[in-house]
Amino acid sequence: MRTFRMRLALVCAAALVLASLQSFVTVARAATVEGFESGTKTAYAAADVFLSTGWWFFDDALVGNLSTDRKTGAASARIRNVGAISTDFDFASAGTVTIQHAVFGTDGSSTWELWASTNGGSSYSKVGSTITTSSTTLATASFNVNSATPVRLSIRKTGGGANRVNIDNVTVNSFGGPPPPPLGEHLTMGNPSNAVVDVNQPNNYLLDKTQYAVGYSRDKGRPNWVSWHLDSTWLGSTPRQDDFRNDTTLPAGWYQVQATDYSGSGFDRGHHTPSGDRTNTVASNSATFLMSNMMPQAPDNNQGPWESLESYCRTLVSSGNELYIIAGGSGSGGTGSNGGTTFTVASGHVSVPSQTWKVIIVLPTGTNDVSRVTTSTRTIAVIMPNTQGIRTVPWRNYRVSVDQVEALTGYDFFSSVPTSIQSTIESVVDNQ
Repeated sequence: MRTFRMRLALVCAAALVLASLQSFVTVARAATVEGFESGTKTAYAAADVFLSTGWWFFDDALVGNLSTDRKTGAASARIRNVGAISTDFDFASAGTVTIQHAVFGTDGSSTWELWASTNGGSSYSKVGSTITTSSTTLATASFNVNSATPVRLSIRKTGGGANRVNIDNVTVNSFGGPPPPPLGEHLTMGNPSNAVVDVNQPNNYLLDKTQYAVGYSRDKGRPNWVSWHLDSTWLGSTPRQDDFRNDTTLPAGWYQVQATDYSGSGFDRGHHTPSGDRTNTVASNSATFLMSNMMPQAPDNNQGPWESLESYCRTLVSSGNELYIIAGGSGSGGTGSNGGTTFTVASGHVSVPSQTWKVIIVLPTGTNDVSRVTTSTRTIAVIMPNTQGIRTVPWRNYRVSVDQVEALTGYDFFSSVPTSIQSTIESVVDNQ
């Protein structure tokens, strides 16, 4: 605990009163966001810094405002080596905590963890899984702290050596607040990033549509992920509508990606939920052509192994199964038909991922789906490079475990399934 005298040496009396109140009185808000906009710390040496939420202790970390710091707004935290940033105050409670993260500049990947203390910082426990940061654009990691008692948080870099990682928009939702809206059909197995319908979380915004659910990123101009249920009721004879268009349901003021925004880029308008998975009605098929369901995909990825896996999924349905599928892109910079590496399209409005990924649960057709997932349930997961030259590569060549996709993305897949079952089915690589 930093003493009154130490703080008196750091700040004027007026600031000291405010700091003391926020250091020793729990912070009680429905949702608290720290964006690192109000504090100043330009050196890595261990020290306290006063931010909008209160005092934080930065160890081998600083507040970065360079053009190479990944951030929303003017600043974000930057951590190197095995540094950490930790609150010197308690939140009154904490339910879900989301944290945005990206690599600094051209640094390589790093790993980090969230730790929590319910005894005023005397001891800490790790929350959730270790996160791997490899993208130069901000991704969102989600943690379930679920503490009804006062809690303080510590974000600790654990790997990557001298590589630096940016941390931004630490959002702490109070425990036991208003219940979230009921999850639709397509989120039966869980909400991978705990996306919410909240304009204050523009890079983890939930679009829960009739045909699929989207965890959308305003700054990427594309989904973080799209989740959908596939069974025989979604399949029919409706032809492909090809009516690509902007999504007018996005919040006011957000850029709506246009149907022509990928033109000339060398990338396909790559579906997450494919047209072929929604052929029961014209409305269902048309919904898959919203640009909020697209990412820039290299033609050889989109029309090659990606499409082959889509087709394979439909054969599983025709064999008496139903599937829960989640897909997305990760990393930054892909290679389309124009050659070279492209990082954005649509005049910078849409980021191009370096990899595409998909995770799938396969169940025999039935009811009460979550309760039917067992340690023997089949899962399929792939990570594919978003490049040319792979059109004829079998999709099976890209199989990995669900755990590997979680490490890549920071998301928690199939969180509705008991953790004891998750640990088994997410650790295996499909071999069928």
